[in-house]
Amino acid sequence: MTAWRFALVLFTIMLSACGRGAPAAVESNPAATAARIPATQAEDPYAEARQRLLREITTMGIRDERALDAIARVPRHEFVPAEYRDQAYGNHPLPIGYGQTISQPYIVALMTQELQVQPGDRVLEVGTGSGYQSAVLAELGVQVYSIEIIGPLAESARARLERLGYSVQVRHADGYYGWPEEAPFDGIIVTAAPDHVPPPLLEQLKVGGVLVIPVGPVGGYQELWRITRKGAEDYESVSLGGVRFVPLLREEVPE
Repeated sequence: MTAWRFALVLFTIMLSACGRGAPAAVESNPAATAARIPATQAEDPYAEARQRLLREITTMGIRDERALDAIARVPRHEFVPAEYRDQAYGNHPLPIGYGQTISQPYIVALMTQELQVQPGDRVLEVGTGSGYQSAVLAELGVQVYSIEIIGPLAESARARLERLGYSVQVRHADGYYGWPEEAPFDGIIVTAAPDHVPPPLLEQLKVGGVLVIPVGPVGGYQELWRITRKGAEDYESVSLGGVRFVPLLREEVPE
């Protein structure tokens, strides 16, 4: 695709937003929520905290049962530093080192829900972090390809995911350029905010596929977008509301 066509696509995306796409709150079903996790503290010391988290994100509007089940099954305490394990099931982000964070569980559930993937789909994640979002996606039965620009985080996430039994391909690279050797993808999820939609990610999305990405400047207003590829150069975007993410880091290009 030529540079001017990419510019036209990006401009069209920003103008074609179909309104605020955040789902309306739905009534919580405590019985269904409780059934997703072990019933007693003896079985799981985090059971009570996990129940509270699931009830909270359900009342906030997460309606996708598969996303909720995935959140319930992934041991979030394994993806946070030891000093923060007592907060692992709080509905807020936590630091994981190198200036990065593990995302708020509600945001993880929302992005997973909006990705609309099915078992067997191929999904690219940009920003592996500690590997939590990768694990949630793997619980959905999709093939996950995850890119992390910070070497130590990529290595630790790869080892953690393998130890916990998650089959995720982790690559240490600049996620702005995607993973062209494995493209196209049924879904792409970006867990850090660039100031514009990276053209390579649009190009690597299958027709019918969905890209979920926060966009906005550091310290400024950021917006979460769901972008669906409708044709070779036809994209439809929906705003999912305001968010706050760490910036998408880039490789330094030598002068």
